[in-house]
Amino acid sequence: MLILLPPSEGKTAAETGAPVDLGDLSFPELTEARERIAEELIRVSAEEDALQQLKVGASLAAEVERNRRILDEPAHPASSVYTGVLFEAFDYSSLDDDAAAAADESVLVVSALWGVVKLTDRIPAYRLSMGVKLGDCGNLATFWKPELTQALDSLAQDDLVIDCRSSAYAKAWLPHPERTFAVRVEKEAADGARKVVSHMAKHFRGEFARYLVTQGLSQLTDIEEVLAQASQDWDLEVDYPSGKKPGQLTLVIAED
Repeated sequence: MLILLPPSEGKTAAETGAPVDLGDLSFPELTEARERIAEELIRVSAEEDALQQLKVGASLAAEVERNRRILDEPAHPASSVYTGVLFEAFDYSSLDDDAAAAADESVLVVSALWGVVKLTDRIPAYRLSMGVKLGDCGNLATFWKPELTQALDSLAQDDLVIDCRSSAYAKAWLPHPERTFAVRVEKEAADGARKVVSHMAKHFRGEFARYLVTQGLSQLTDIEEVLAQASQDWDLEVDYPSGKKPGQLTLVIAED
């Protein structure tokens, strides 16, 4: 199984340590593309209208300034750099050895800057979202799509893919639809009415990804086997893949 996560917007910067070694990251075939994005991010972050180009507010000016030093900043494992709502719920640091090993093997974080990384890859904190048009690199999802297709399609060929990415990051790579299930979150009121969860969907996706690795489900390749166990602990609904359309796994959360 591959579990696809988006990065967190906010990140925790390492205070000490060596900088990122692009050639040492997982999927070294992406090194040239990573260098190009990093160099363009450094250039754009130094321009007067950098905040506008990167689609961030004035409160994040220090993070944009840090982008200018992205290749010299201390790097730590992605598991400790990504610390937003989803990753708080995933809580990598509290996993036991077996679950951490499962996460290291199965979890991929799709990134606007790095393309894709594993949780063990050492990266610096940065500010760049997939929805940005980055200078000469243009739309980042469009930039990364052929790169990630080449790097990941063969890897995912026989794997079940549980896709917890947000829509912007999902555009950067489309796994084989017949084996892919996008995770959706809905809340159900006492009267049975449903509504799609937006911000807190990140929390529940993080919890579900954690469940998959802690319960040993990330070793499975058959969605029916996953459903048989996960349905004991989650209220799940499944729409199966059809043609070029991937499947959908809905987490139904009872409204408080």
